[in-house]
Amino acid sequence: MSGYEVVIKRCLLCIAILLLTCSCAMFPQTAGKTEPKVALVLGGGSAKGFAHVGVLRVLEREKIPIHMIVGTSVGSLIGGIYASNPDSFQLEWAAFKIARGDILDYSITSSKMGPVQGARLETFVEQNAKVKLVEATKIPFYPVATDLNTGETVTLEKGSLAKAIHASSAIPGIFVPVSFGNRTLVDGGVTSNIACDVARAKGANVIIAVNLQKDVRDTDITSVIDVIAQSISIMMHVNTRSKLAQADVVIEPDTKGISMFDFSRKKTLMEEGMKATEAALPRIRSLTGR
Repeated sequence: MSGYEVVIKRCLLCIAILLLTCSCAMFPQTAGKTEPKVALVLGGGSAKGFAHVGVLRVLEREKIPIHMIVGTSVGSLIGGIYASNPDSFQLEWAAFKIARGDILDYSITSSKMGPVQGARLETFVEQNAKVKLVEATKIPFYPVATDLNTGETVTLEKGSLAKAIHASSAIPGIFVPVSFGNRTLVDGGVTSNIACDVARAKGANVIIAVNLQKDVRDTDITSVIDVIAQSISIMMHVNTRSKLAQADVVIEPDTKGISMFDFSRKKTLMEEGMKATEAALPRIRSLTGR
């Protein structure tokens, strides 16, 4: 090879290196691109919460990352069990086992503050969650409750997972209020059924919210428990509107005609959760890059 050819090759190599350096300087975002922090916010709705199982099944199947779960009422029950062990098939198995009696343990002796004690709910969580403490879940988990004395929305970040879920799910007038630390707590749905603000405060920049209260019509109201449950459902429906405005994606499974304590429609609700999540996947993928 002649000296002239060597010089030409060296010049070409220098030009290539220069072009590569310029391209890196012009497009630095491609090298340092960070994955968005995704929060799944699960709302309340008692038995309608079986739809949350279907939502999680699709998100897991599609490998959509979940960096935190914020749950209110039944959203804390389903979300807490999943956060402790992110396996939708195990969650589905647990959901199919749960019966009305596992949630509503009526007692005459506790009827002064509410006919349902909630001890069975805690037992169910202890038997199906893989950890005992809120702060020990594999996916960071934030159950939301309401302080009965002050009206504050309370995020429970430490302590017994079973008791925190119980507090978040303690429908006032039905469940006995829960003593947690120095607070007396009831259902988080009283003040924040879809706690998108909690997710944002914890650093989420993509919020996927699941609303079970789009349609609250119920014609099967035959007891005082049904009256209280439906009244709470209507209240949650109203206070959810402003919270949903903070979500990047809203998933609303069709729960029309299913009452809050109807445990006979599990399969239907799970399927509706899957269907609604599949419809939202294009938007979810555009935000998460998946």
